Amino acid sequence: MNKEINLSVKEEFVSNYKNGYPLISKESIVDWTKVSQEGTIVKLTDPKNNFIAKGYYGIQNKGYGWVLTAKEDEKIDADYFAKKIKTAVEYREDFYSDEETTAFRVFNGEGDGVGGLTIDYFDGFYMITWYSIGIYELKVAILDALKSSVNYRGIYQKKRFDGKGKYLDDADDFVCGERADAPIIVKENGANFAIYLDDGAMVGVFLDQKDVRKTIRDKYAKGKTVLNTFSYTGAFSIFAALGGAKKTTSVDLAKRSLPKTREQFSVNNIDADKQEIIVEDVFNYFKFAVRKKLLFDMVVLDPPSFARSKKHTFSASKDYVNLLKEAIQITNKGGVIVASTNSANFSMMTFSDFVKRAFKELNGRYKVEQTFSLPKDFRVHNKFQEGNYLKVMFIRKIG
Repeated sequence: MNKEINLSVKEEFVSNYKNGYPLISKESIVDWTKVSQEGTIVKLTDPKNNFIAKGYYGIQNKGYGWVLTAKEDEKIDADYFAKKIKTAVEYREDFYSDEETTAFRVFNGEGDGVGGLTIDYFDGFYMITWYSIGIYELKVAILDALKSSVNYRGIYQKKRFDGKGKYLDDADDFVCGERADAPIIVKENGANFAIYLDDGAMVGVFLDQKDVRKTIRDKYAKGKTVLNTFSYTGAFSIFAALGGAKKTTSVDLAKRSLPKTREQFSVNNIDADKQEIIVEDVFNYFKFAVRKKLLFDMVVLDPPSFARSKKHTFSASKDYVNLLKEAIQITNKGGVIVASTNSANFSMMTFSDFVKRAFKELNGRYKVEQTFSLPKDFRVHNKFQEGNYLKVMFIRKIG
């Protein structure tokens, strides 16, 4: 491991780190010039040079590093990471034993003790995602730890940072073991998903929405017309169709969404020709739907936190109210809007206010029937609630 460097914490941040706050922020450290190489192990000390915690230096959008331990003499090596991974695996024991779900998160960053790192499981294959050069510099120890902690068919990786030189040279997502089929078929609550482990940044499904999809299938879809916006590969549409929806309409701007969504219908033995899959800017589709007086029994809104098309820029924190207003206008009375966001920039309370504002501005009435945050496998650090980014509301339009 790299040489450890002391970093002095500003007085006003000391109590946070003593109480277990895991994110090392840019603002909390007196002098960052003392450390230059990402992946360096850093000791946080108070203004009197007393030890507080130990972590690593790695820049990502959230901050400049993560706390790993409050023990000064604990080594950050393969044994350290193996303990963390084994604890995480034990926490998810019920997922491993569930034959109806063969894809889930095994290690969720700071929620399992190592910020900047996630590990997902896909029917015997493991996918590591590195969120900074800093955590990637610790790759050898983390890989050794994973290989010693689990039985695996193969291991893959995704790099979610802008690296140069040696980081780009390691371009293949495959790491070791056997290569997966393209696609492999995994299960989620009995449904099938076609997953590509070595095909760009995404694999084909977002695992954090599993409880929401199951609820749509089991409680809301039967006999309903369903509009799935920002549909990606159509996962919500698949579960709606499996739940007996009268018809699903999936809308996404990406051209790949059409063949990918058809594929997901196919692996679930659903006739894609009886569904509607549209490659279009969602905001243009809303205007089309209003013009044609189309109404749906359920509208799913799951936009990215930020998105840009030729004519529209969407920011969840600024534009979600207007997005909701668009959806309300094409939802049948008595229908349901599934409003979702993965933005960590605002709370569920603020999200609830967005809903209230949207209905008020349209003189509408509503009832919130259910809310969801991250599922069990997406473990959240109790001192870092910002990590509980997912917010979902099932909203009944009653007038």
